[in-house]
Amino acid sequence: MKVASTILVIALACTATPPVRAEVDSSLPHASLSADQVVDNLIRKNDERSKALLHSEATRVYRLSYRGFPSDREAEMTVVATYDSPSSKEFKILSQTGSKLVQDRVFKRLLESEKEAAQPAMNARTQLNRDNYDFQLLSFEPSASGGQYILQVTPKAKSKYVYHGKIWVDAIDFAVTHIEAEPATNPSFWTKKNEIHHDYTKVDAFWLPAKNESISYIRLGGRATLTIEYKNYRVTDARAPLASKQK
Repeated sequence: MKVASTILVIALACTATPPVRAEVDSSLPHASLSADQVVDNLIRKNDERSKALLHSEATRVYRLSYRGFPSDREAEMTVVATYDSPSSKEFKILSQTGSKLVQDRVFKRLLESEKEAAQPAMNARTQLNRDNYDFQLLSFEPSASGGQYILQVTPKAKSKYVYHGKIWVDAIDFAVTHIEAEPATNPSFWTKKNEIHHDYTKVDAFWLPAKNESISYIRLGGRATLTIEYKNYRVTDARAPLASKQK
């Protein structure tokens, strides 16, 4: 199935080290920060919190639904994902159902590729920073919780592992809370459009993935939707080493 490799690289576009919590620079009114100031806070504080995240565990549920030529396919896989600082990721498969082709050529390859992407050399090329992206401030959305900055992000070098689109940055924690984007390069001739929708949730002092959705529109008329849901987080913080839970 040609769409298998396509879905794989789309999902990898946002599997770099997740954005993490960062404190606000209280000397600046949130709504009046420039793009450079927002990005400065985002990069600096993400780096600090990334160093503080020693260990995390989560249950992930992968689901893929394909509708189109030559036949419809569905599959689901549940895994326990474990991260240990600075770059180790391990996965334990708990259950699998549905298409064996999807299980082997999408889900399992995705896990293997994510482990490789976590290594320092690859991770450095996908981080959301000025080495890899240009940023433009589009707007600010005020809210009772402090509001969010919306930025346009454009990769400086095109590859299948980076994306272009919009990110939402929390005005208090300076962490990415939402992404609406497309891969910087079309991952396959067989797709005409690819979408990435990612949401993050706050777990203690950290912002970690909550749900990822990648949609591919196939030239022959089909559509493939990959979703990843994250739950039951356990994190260990270097500043407070007792593990915590979120369901």
